[in-house]
Amino acid sequence: MEKPPDDQDHTMVLDPPATRPERQEMVSQQLRPRGITDPKVLEAMATIPREFFVPPSLEREAYLDGPIPIGEGQTISQPYMVAIMAQLLQAKDTSTLLEIGAGSGYGAAILSRLATRVIAVERIPRLLEQARHRWHQLGLDNIEGVVGDGTLGHPLQAPYDGICVTAGAPDIPTPLLRQLNPLHGRLVIPTGPRFSQVLQTVRLDSQGNMVATSHLSCIFVPLIGQHGWEG
Repeated sequence: MEKPPDDQDHTMVLDPPATRPERQEMVSQQLRPRGITDPKVLEAMATIPREFFVPPSLEREAYLDGPIPIGEGQTISQPYMVAIMAQLLQAKDTSTLLEIGAGSGYGAAILSRLATRVIAVERIPRLLEQARHRWHQLGLDNIEGVVGDGTLGHPLQAPYDGICVTAGAPDIPTPLLRQLNPLHGRLVIPTGPRFSQVLQTVRLDSQGNMVATSHLSCIFVPLIGQHGWEG
């Protein structure tokens, strides 16, 4: 699982039967009761094999209701947090999405089922290499992984219809606002103190002013970078 892809085609089948019951139970017990109603998000969560994105020693914990460590001081987020952030983006089939903090690659895999294209930025090269291998193995060819400072976004592909930040920021990074589609773009980001944040949805009004809506309290790993926390 940790080896980079080779030249041969080893594409796996999504929705492997071995863990299908666990995924269906995750959807029915962890997601639907908490207000996840978007059918595309529910289908993505029921289809992408979460166990493929965690360390082999923790595969049995893949569908538990909580985050899982993936190394380098990072985690794969709780299934509900992945789902609620994806739902808040309100992505369309034609959307181009930016994910900040690719981590294991699971969040981008979910987003790839909702949009035309996903750009996933990760500051730790080893994690991104593993994520790319997993996307390749699953045949998810509409994800582009980029190594870099996520607080700077990825201006080369801007503007984005949605930006999803999977780490806690002290405030809204200005570069991400500048890369948001001014007509209908949505930024989903946890902000606040380093060990306690509030998940927010941010959009721009007709005058270009920021309009933020708060949703729920959460705790994410810190967003490290020029417009985030110091490493």
